[in-house]
Amino acid sequence: MKTLLKYMALAGGFFLLAGFNSDKGKYYEIAKNLEIFTNLYKEVNTYYVDDLDPSELMRKGIDAMLASLDPYTNYISETDIESYRYYTEGRYHGIGAEVEDARDRLLVVSVVKDGPADKAGIKPGDIVLAVDGQDAKGKKADDLLPMFQGVPGTSFTLTVQKPSGSEQTVTITREDVNVDNVPYFGMITDDIGYVSLSIFSRGAAANVKKSFKELKTQHPNLKGLVLDLRGNGGGLLAEAVDIVNIFIPANQVVVTTKGKVVEWDKVFATRGNPTDTEIPLVILTDKNTASASEIVSGSIQDLDRGVIIGQRTYGKGLVQNTKDLGYNSKIKLTTAKYYIPSKRCIQSIRYDDNGEPVEIPDEERAIFYTKNGRPVKDGGGIDPDIKLPAPDKAPIVKALKDQFVFVDFVTDLLQHGLTVDSVETYHFNGFDKFKAFLRARHFHYDTESEKLLKDLEDKAAAEHLDFADRIRAMRADIERHKEQELEANKAVIISEIEKEVAARFKYQEGRVRISLRNDPEVKEAIQVLKDPQRYRNILHP
Repeated sequence: MKTLLKYMALAGGFFLLAGFNSDKGKYYEIAKNLEIFTNLYKEVNTYYVDDLDPSELMRKGIDAMLASLDPYTNYISETDIESYRYYTEGRYHGIGAEVEDARDRLLVVSVVKDGPADKAGIKPGDIVLAVDGQDAKGKKADDLLPMFQGVPGTSFTLTVQKPSGSEQTVTITREDVNVDNVPYFGMITDDIGYVSLSIFSRGAAANVKKSFKELKTQHPNLKGLVLDLRGNGGGLLAEAVDIVNIFIPANQVVVTTKGKVVEWDKVFATRGNPTDTEIPLVILTDKNTASASEIVSGSIQDLDRGVIIGQRTYGKGLVQNTKDLGYNSKIKLTTAKYYIPSKRCIQSIRYDDNGEPVEIPDEERAIFYTKNGRPVKDGGGIDPDIKLPAPDKAPIVKALKDQFVFVDFVTDLLQHGLTVDSVETYHFNGFDKFKAFLRARHFHYDTESEKLLKDLEDKAAAEHLDFADRIRAMRADIERHKEQELEANKAVIISEIEKEVAARFKYQEGRVRISLRNDPEVKEAIQVLKDPQRYRNILHP
């Protein structure tokens, strides 16, 4: 505490001195407010009626300050550093397992292939009971992260309950866990290739190029490529430029950044020889395609090098740089906006209360033009050349995911001897068995209508109004509708079960491979790539 106050006082002195040499008013205000903040922090920690955690109090203050700026300027504490390393390097120190809070359980929902947890025999469906002998009861999944993370080579014990009910204690050695930024690539028809890119971590461009070259070598009749950027939240800007360079010749400007500090005004252009400038290309996008993914998809669109299919992208046109703050912490700070080849910025200018971008009406977006003169718009993401409706997120499907029913059901199938010879040929045909599982589990979820009905019931009771009979009738109608929803979403539910099964046998690669089978956006991409005239007409109106 004293050390922190000393550094803050020194910082205040520095800004005060700087103020006399430059803008006196601005730096005087900085110094004055730093001193006020220091004094306030000291008084609260010393005299507040209850004991406080100084670190937690400071974290709340920092988060509140940065929240007034934009959603992407964030403080990265020492405990957050592994997440930061994952998004920049595609690796982290840990055990390679994802644990979620699920109905008062700490449920393992996925493991990284050949990661420490996988090698120790931890499987999806296991329930965490203890870490290093410390009971995990009452803990949240986030509480386990500091225990799982640590210096590579160090070990700890993990006690889990297996689906059979038996307990097992294993020793896990922490490692540098590498997460594939290209979880899958392959052929989706006899002449159309596919590459899935999940994150723009270090090496992403090299891995995309390597995958593409393998497809070209192994399939000389390759006539088109699908690059899947759906759900890809971005990463390193340099990797985005190098991925564009796979399909675009050298010395083409891909992105320009402009900020308040002149040093951040930079031009990023392709530098090397491209792999293929002619092969027809489709990029798949959705609402979670963001940042570096939007640089790639937007540049390919602006240069008329490929066709974009899917939904409008997220709308993140801001550049962040990180600065060390000491004590293994950093600040990720927005320093510039980026502009793609048509000179447009796709940054969303409005956010909702959760920091999510709000869709901007087309009439409020400025028009720019691609290399071939096609009109494109700024402010609010990349509009696909072929817009397809977003997958229907029915309330029942969302509830099944949120309650980890698919994880538990597939675990049950495996307990009863399920085997899969081939991910591509596996089909689940036991929907009645799934419905019986829901009944045995007493699966329930509340619709928005039920929540409103509960509010009405409470307000009516408070006002001594008797709506009981009508409310019961409405509840019965809602229950009948929910039964119908289960049948109406049968195909989607079966698809989710099949993806979970594939992930158990082939990890993330299996999930991607089986999801391609019934993917409407992949089917549309195939149709476009197999119709050269339609492909040309889109890019050369």
